Amino acid sequence: MSRYTGPSWKVSRRLGISLSGTGKELERRPYAPGQHGPNSRGKLSEYGMQMAEKQKLRHTYGMNERQFRNLFVKASKIKEGKHGVNFIILLEQRLDNVVYRLGLATTRRQARQLVNHGHVMVDGKRVDIPSYHVEVGQVVSIREKSKNVVTIKEAVEAVVGRPAFVSFDTEKLEGSLTRLPERDELHPEIDESLIVEFYNKKL
Repeated sequence: MSRYTGPSWKVSRRLGISLSGTGKELERRPYAPGQHGPNSRGKLSEYGMQMAEKQKLRHTYGMNERQFRNLFVKASKIKEGKHGVNFIILLEQRLDNVVYRLGLATTRRQARQLVNHGHVMVDGKRVDIPSYHVEVGQVVSIREKSKNVVTIKEAVEAVVGRPAFVSFDTEKLEGSLTRLPERDELHPEIDESLIVEFYNKKL
């Protein structure tokens, strides 16, 4: 299954969650798209609730189903902590997400493009794989040749605040994960236990 590249606002409205993080998608039309509009959301079954929660998280990070499932399996092999929480933390450690968290891009989709186009370095080496796993302390930076890219400069200037688990040097355009995030710092609207239940029935 390929990654969804269509209108993110429609997905946000269908799932009832702001995938951009701005909330703009739901301000004017806080209901699912389509001709039935506000009346299109009926009561979900238990499976439907689990599926919806999984789709919320998958679309938030812009991943295809195979990538998402494989990372879920990887999280199950971590001995300490809860499976669902470990899964979300692994998602946060993706390079495209770290670029987004540092404020080098305004959305995760834009961050993924920056990585794909070779604008991003990790510990001084160019990395063009959005799923690259970033460890605490690794330095994520922008290539010297890319520091004048307009979208990067605009994103940095637009930052209001950054998560407590990252540090960033505005002059050098580089930053890092200073620690792994805590569960209460991430996605209060997501119930990861439903995602664990969903995949436990599948795997």
